[in-house]
Amino acid sequence: MSAKILVTGAPGNVGTEVVKGLQAAGVDVRIGAYHTESARATFGEDADIVQFDFLKPETFHEAFNGIERVFLVRPPAISNVSRDVAPAVWAAVGAGIKQIVFLSIQGVEKNPIVPHHKIEKLILQTGVPYTFLRASFFMQNLSTTHRDEIRDRSEIVLPVGDAMTSFIDVRDIAEVAVQVLTEDGYENAKFTLTGAEALNYDQVAAKLTTTLSRPIQYTRPSLLQFVIQQLKQGKKFGYTLVVAGLYTITRFGNAKEVTGDVATILHREPITFDQFAHDYREVWT
Repeated sequence: MSAKILVTGAPGNVGTEVVKGLQAAGVDVRIGAYHTESARATFGEDADIVQFDFLKPETFHEAFNGIERVFLVRPPAISNVSRDVAPAVWAAVGAGIKQIVFLSIQGVEKNPIVPHHKIEKLILQTGVPYTFLRASFFMQNLSTTHRDEIRDRSEIVLPVGDAMTSFIDVRDIAEVAVQVLTEDGYENAKFTLTGAEALNYDQVAAKLTTTLSRPIQYTRPSLLQFVIQQLKQGKKFGYTLVVAGLYTITRFGNAKEVTGDVATILHREPITFDQFAHDYREVWT
């Protein structure tokens, strides 16, 4: 299958890996970037890069023109789906796209509060063939969002108690995304993408302790302590509530399920947490 594919959410954790995978496969890919200069620094001047901003409808035509398939990533700061996401989705439909591959989250079907739930419903309403990639928590959250607290203070500050999380490496998500974007047979499907094991954050801290050869502590803040800390760090209130909601899902055990979807699609086992920690260890040192 050959198609012009638009990737949003690049350069970001998953979007960047999806673009690289599509480029390596020789697929015609367009990058819809919020910060085009950053995208050019990442992907080079020869890449097809256009500005794409969910809040600027004037960017939609150039982004979707000639596109057959879209890899859709919700910007973390956007939580009002009907106001800030729906116009872009309907613009894509109007441009004649044939598939939307949406990066969703594990357990979304049980949590109508999170924006991903509403985006899935929106995509279903369009009638366009879809593929929902319901990913568990990214291992790379620890090397990006939580990098500084691990590197500078040797601690992990997350309000999930003893709950287990079936972490996944974004490189696995991206490889799955490339597969479902470039091969037939994945339309109108929902996949829950996890690693091969579930870990609690004491186990995560222990694995990082081993990898980094220094003690890493999991501090176990309450949900309220976490929210207050996020707001003090300058995070927006809406963003903080969404993040708190996601970690609440985890605290109640909704992120512990381990599935075989990655292995089924890629015909190999998912990347392990130990491998991830080894590959990214320099970001914490």
